[in-house]
Amino acid sequence: MRIFVNSLRLIAVIAVVVAIVGQWLISSELESYNPWNFFGYFTIQSNVIIAVALAVTLVVGTRTKGTDLRVSLLRGAGTVYIATTGIVYNTLLTNVDVSASLSWSNDILHKVIPAYAVLDWLLFSDRSRLLLRHVWWFLIYPAVWTIVVLIRGATDGWVPYPFLDPAQGYGVVAIYCVGVGVSIGLLGVLVVGMSRLRLVKV
Repeated sequence: MRIFVNSLRLIAVIAVVVAIVGQWLISSELESYNPWNFFGYFTIQSNVIIAVALAVTLVVGTRTKGTDLRVSLLRGAGTVYIATTGIVYNTLLTNVDVSASLSWSNDILHKVIPAYAVLDWLLFSDRSRLLLRHVWWFLIYPAVWTIVVLIRGATDGWVPYPFLDPAQGYGVVAIYCVGVGVSIGLLGVLVVGMSRLRLVKV
């Protein structure tokens, strides 16, 4: 079972790398290409985070209790972020241009990896039991990302997603931010709850 699970995780990591590189190769050829913009998308960053988390899980495993907790926190956070990517993309961003011109890459980053990461966290037992207070740790990165995006939107005018565009009014943007923030918090609670399940022993 361990070999099977590790194989799935390795495939997921490779898929993320291939999907991001594939889209980057196309985007980097455009006159409008800006690396800060390309890597500024929550989609790209959340996929990188979950890929790193899965890679660390592969390398470190569960050798010590302390390391296991840190790895589980990283993997749990990555699961929250990538699940957020999947939910937001498939609800708020349906039929919206998010600068993803490579359809198979888009599907991997927005659909396949989010679904796999959630199932990986739910099913496989090689993770520590997290506590509700850990949810606050999960909120730090999205909060920092949102602040940076809002600053950029107010200064150089770049925003990764339409619902964060200050042109529609900061009141509307604030509503969306609060909504997404609450969703991330709820996902964090679910991830903590899932960490107590032991469906498939690894």
